[in-house]
Amino acid sequence: MANRLADAASPYLQQHKDNPVDWWQWSAEAFEEARRRDVPVLISVGYAACHWCHVMAHESFEDAGVAKLLNDGFVSIKVDREERPDVDAVYMTATQAMTGQGGWPMTVFATPDGDPFFCGTYFTKAQFTRLIASVTTAWRDQREDVVKQGAAVVQAVGGAQLVGGPTAPISAELLTAAVEGLLKEHDQSYGGFGEAPKFPPHMNLLFLLRYHERTGSAEALEAVRHTCEQMGRGGIYDQLAGGFARYAVDNTWTVPHFEKMLYDNALLLRAYTQLWRVTGDGFARRIADETAEFLLRDLGTPEGGLASALDADTEGVEGLTYAWTPAELAGVLGEEDGTWAADLFGVTTAGTFEHGKSVLVLARDIDAAEPVLVERWQGVRSRLLAARAERAQPARDDKVVASWNGLAITALAEHGMLTGSASSREAAVALAGVLADRHLIGGRLRRVSRDGVAGEPAGVLEDYGCVAEAFLAVHQVTAEPRWLGLAGELLDVALTRFGTGEGGFYDTADDAEKLLTRPADPTDNATPSGASAVCAALVSYAALTGETAYREAADAALATLGPLIGGHPRFAGYSATVAEAALTGPYEIAVATGDPAGDELVAAAFRHAPGGTVIVAGEPDRAGVPLLADRPLIGGAATAYVCRGFVCERPVTTEEDLLTRLGR
Repeated sequence: MANRLADAASPYLQQHKDNPVDWWQWSAEAFEEARRRDVPVLISVGYAACHWCHVMAHESFEDAGVAKLLNDGFVSIKVDREERPDVDAVYMTATQAMTGQGGWPMTVFATPDGDPFFCGTYFTKAQFTRLIASVTTAWRDQREDVVKQGAAVVQAVGGAQLVGGPTAPISAELLTAAVEGLLKEHDQSYGGFGEAPKFPPHMNLLFLLRYHERTGSAEALEAVRHTCEQMGRGGIYDQLAGGFARYAVDNTWTVPHFEKMLYDNALLLRAYTQLWRVTGDGFARRIADETAEFLLRDLGTPEGGLASALDADTEGVEGLTYAWTPAELAGVLGEEDGTWAADLFGVTTAGTFEHGKSVLVLARDIDAAEPVLVERWQGVRSRLLAARAERAQPARDDKVVASWNGLAITALAEHGMLTGSASSREAAVALAGVLADRHLIGGRLRRVSRDGVAGEPAGVLEDYGCVAEAFLAVHQVTAEPRWLGLAGELLDVALTRFGTGEGGFYDTADDAEKLLTRPADPTDNATPSGASAVCAALVSYAALTGETAYREAADAALATLGPLIGGHPRFAGYSATVAEAALTGPYEIAVATGDPAGDELVAAAFRHAPGGTVIVAGEPDRAGVPLLADRPLIGGAATAYVCRGFVCERPVTTEEDLLTRLGR
């Protein structure tokens, strides 16, 4: 019999609807039930594509004996961290404070008031059973100590979320210090930063690219190029279908945890697209094109948004869909092509993964090979992909997350305008329409939707920042005033509802559900922090409108992020990326033209302007588009105006003169 999760919108919660555990969704009613029964609460937090969440579910939550212990002695609450990042943030801070580490599944025992008194992550069935017994005994026999422990944790969590700390205004010296810190951790052999497990450092790559454009640093550019090549040749990249897995378990990017997340692929699409723009590197262009195709082909939903993730597991086995043996290659391709493919893709008899299987890597420099070899490679890829499609496939988490779709919109808009891809441009505009029409309700964002229906969870700061930035990207693609207006409305909500009053931001609105503490995490981790995303949108919005109040807000917020940028740059990649744009100006380019889609001057502006530049092309004095106001054609020809702070240099009508204006 299904439990209370049967009606949940979240795919992750739906995965647990047939558990014998009497799960509750996160709600006031669940905590009231714990008070009524005078029992503690189990808060179990995870997400649909999480491998170890599946393992713990299979070992413990599907077990009748474990379920009886939980049902008899606890109120058990299941939380999708992607749907409720605010709940996740508060209890993750508690988990890290108590254990020194965090991760998912997150396992928290709390009082009926929600105060956590024991926190952890994954537990085996034997460990979890013993833990349940210990917590039950402590709640019965040592209640006063348990409650005191919970109060102490709440106090510690509140201290960890304090705002109003030191500030450091953005400067060239600060950003140089950040780059030096990153480069010290750069893996000279395999790219990336730090040791395994290795996560794609997309935001750090964007920062280093912008730093290179401003300073000419060859070392910064080489770190980006090297990392992007190593990832794109590794097993973390799907060598048949495109798209990146969440992370690699080794230093060489060979064996991934196989879940594919929307946010990673959106941010990596930006990184590879921008690397191609800066260098003209054909390998980076191929990876960008294939990643864009992956997003639209494999994550597109019937209702128009992009799904959150593809699962790590297939039928409970990690990597089942993706790994190969030499014999399996030969079975699809024949002996000759099979042997050739095994050499090309690094498939060995011993295997690089598990059970003698290998994860495909690109072991040869095939992109630059003779055309006949490239044709053979593409044919082999197509045949293997068709055969792989006959295998069991990983599940898809098809909820649409506002902020992650915002990241994808920005990436697709950039890819479309830089490469000329009509499919990427059109997808960016269509996805923006989905967010505007479905997620924006009464002037406020909803965090998620599924099957075309908006969910109840309120948008958090990262939703407002990423969606506002996306709408600004679409405004630049279309020159339609609607998107500029909607972005301004979202930023006004962010400033009035999320601001600390001291330049920074909280992650939840002032009228959101009250939790143990009001989270305010400035670090860029898997995704941009809400603060850095809002800063990005504020800088662009001010540049597009000339409204200086938004730039002043951006500068104040960036100053609160300055100490993090200078001291811990690996966790401030997007903040530093935005800071580079702010330090550069950013450039504002208006191209007055009657044919923005086909004008070579427009294409040159997008191709050669440094990262962070805002660009709008269209007829002069287009209503609702401030950047095109008082921008006439010169001699009837398309005319580019290069400005900073709405102060413009003499207009130009040739690509050569435009490059001169941009210092190229």
